[in-house]
Amino acid sequence: MPPALPRPWWMTALAVICLLALLINVPRDLFFSATRDVEVWFGVEIRGWLALATAPLHWLIFGVGAWAFWTARPWAPAAGAAYLFYAGLSHLIWSEASQNGRGWPIGLLQATAISTIALILLRLRTRPRTET
Repeated sequence: MPPALPRPWWMTALAVICLLALLINVPRDLFFSATRDVEVWFGVEIRGWLALATAPLHWLIFGVGAWAFWTARPWAPAAGAAYLFYAGLSHLIWSEASQNGRGWPIGLLQATAISTIALILLRLRTRPRTET
C-alpha cells in the first residue's frame, strides 16, 4: 500500500480556521446575550429561543469542517465552497433585509468577496496532490 500523501497546506489552514470559528462561536452563543439572541440563516435574522436552538447547527458545520479539512476528506473542498457560496448569498440578503444591514451594494461586495474565496477553494480542489 503506498504511503498517504501529506495534507495540503491549505487544508491545514482551513481546518484551523474552522476550529477557531468553532472556539469563538460556542462561547459567544452561550455566554453573551448580544450574540446568543440572534442567528442568521439564509440572510434572515432568527431571534430568541429559536436562535439559541439553531446555534448548534453552526457549531456542527464548523466542527465537521475542521475535521474534514484536517483529515483531508476529498469532499471537504466542495462542501466548504458550497458553504461559502451560501454565506455569500446570505450576506447579500441580510444586508438588504436586516435593519442592521448596510444595503445591497455592500451586500453584493461581501457576496462577491466570499464567493471568490469559494471559487479559489474549488480551484485548489482540482489541483493534483503531489509528494514533497
